[in-house]
Amino acid sequence: MSQSYVQIDSKDNIIVAITNLKSGTKATINGITVTLKEDIKEKHKFSLNDLVVGDEIFMYGVLIGKAIKPIQAGCTITIDNIKHASASYNESNKKYEWTAPDISKFEGRTFNGYHRADGKVGTANYWLVIPLTFCENRNVDVLEGALSEKLGYETKKDFAVDTDTLINKYRSGATPEELYNTSIITTKEEISKNRIFSNVDGIKFLKHDGGCGGTREDAKTLCNLLAGYIANPNVAGATILSLGCQNAQIQMLQDSLKAINPDLSKPIHYLEQQKSASERHLIEEAVKHTFVGLMEANKIERKPAPLNKLVLGLECGGSDGFSGISANPTLGYASDLLVALGGSPVLAEFPELNGVEQDIINRCETEHDAKKFHDLMRSYSKAAIAVGSGFENNPSPGNIKDGLITDAMKSAGAAKKGGTSPVVQVLDYTEQVTKPGLNLLCTPGNDVESTTGLVGSGCNIVVFTTGLGTPTGNPIAPVLKMSSNTDLYERMNDIIDINAGTIISGEDTIESMGEKVLDHIIEVASGEVPSKAVQQGHNDFIPWKRGVSL
Repeated sequence: MSQSYVQIDSKDNIIVAITNLKSGTKATINGITVTLKEDIKEKHKFSLNDLVVGDEIFMYGVLIGKAIKPIQAGCTITIDNIKHASASYNESNKKYEWTAPDISKFEGRTFNGYHRADGKVGTANYWLVIPLTFCENRNVDVLEGALSEKLGYETKKDFAVDTDTLINKYRSGATPEELYNTSIITTKEEISKNRIFSNVDGIKFLKHDGGCGGTREDAKTLCNLLAGYIANPNVAGATILSLGCQNAQIQMLQDSLKAINPDLSKPIHYLEQQKSASERHLIEEAVKHTFVGLMEANKIERKPAPLNKLVLGLECGGSDGFSGISANPTLGYASDLLVALGGSPVLAEFPELNGVEQDIINRCETEHDAKKFHDLMRSYSKAAIAVGSGFENNPSPGNIKDGLITDAMKSAGAAKKGGTSPVVQVLDYTEQVTKPGLNLLCTPGNDVESTTGLVGSGCNIVVFTTGLGTPTGNPIAPVLKMSSNTDLYERMNDIIDINAGTIISGEDTIESMGEKVLDHIIEVASGEVPSKAVQQGHNDFIPWKRGVSL
């Protein structure tokens, strides 16, 4: 894609500028020559022909808006001359034929993961400390301070000061000169090298603002989500802190765990403060239970696992005008490869599927799932409209600035992450992935709420595409960031793992880049290469309360 502009689909009547284009430039598309009437910024679009008020506008071959002012051929498409519009849809699905990609390069490949008793395989091995209510967040902080740094795990500080060494030398009679010559600074890297439990990747502390107040449905949804995290194959076990009187009761969490797996054998320690002798006693018990749990978790080692054990979260955020033509379709091709290998990619962010509903319904393998997706989308849309913020309000200022003018335009590009394979299962929020193949999961478009939900439903690794840059991570699943453009990759290389900008420059195709993405996923899943989010300590966790969030 080394040309300076591109028509994505033959139906499209707007054209994407791949580079900055000057007024007067002549662009020829399918035999039609257009002279640009104004400068067109890269990532933005110009009209292929003259449009009058009410004319439909197509991109990716789907309806993405309507003209609200006359637009001359060669003029920029903006929020001032078009408005959001999307195609209607119904629950009737059609027979869908799919041709799987060539997987010969990956047949027989494995990744080294942590095998669990239920047959799932983790890409990491964590212990969780979870409060059932925000009232316990302070105690969780105390536990983090007592455990993380001492055991060689993640610290929020750039370095640690070892005052104990000075004290011990002083007690041994050291002179001031000897004390001055003593090194007492330990870097993050040095702390991690002193990890006590070498097979445990860390202790993660899932603080949140829920569990009490709100509605009973909020509490139940939270417990379902937390149960999903405990059951996730990236987790070895958990320490649970309960106050005692909150809505999210211990029994509610246990019921949620049984619903996921009645035979779950992971060690889970429950502590209730209102039944404890004192706060100090509660902390002491929690530290001991967690330490003993880590001893057990440390006994498991990475072993080879087939690629069908990968449950891949498909996420995007901070999208730009290139996301839908480089990073998202690249991830979609990697998703198709994984489906053909027996794995389970999961596409979420339902507000960002607006306008492509019928295509997705047609891809559903069963009428039940077609109807479920239809009903979830209708319900979500009605709830958003009811509070005065329909899906058309989804694009952020950053999206618009970088060429994503309407939600349908944004959605048509975002849906490319799901590739072309059939949809095997439609899941509501917190429901678990149980079938190999492409799954759909109802979540908001909000980056962290969606990523949190994907991992809570069983994803053991996530790839997150971005055109503007985002530091989003997750406490227990590696989140790989893929840039849609090379400029972003070079500017924010500390948080971006993969560069799909080589598609824009013509160095890669969607297929060649998709294979590179799957190769990188395998390396990270095997613990050979850390994700940038893990390196930076990005542990974002925001449960969705099922209110309107776009």
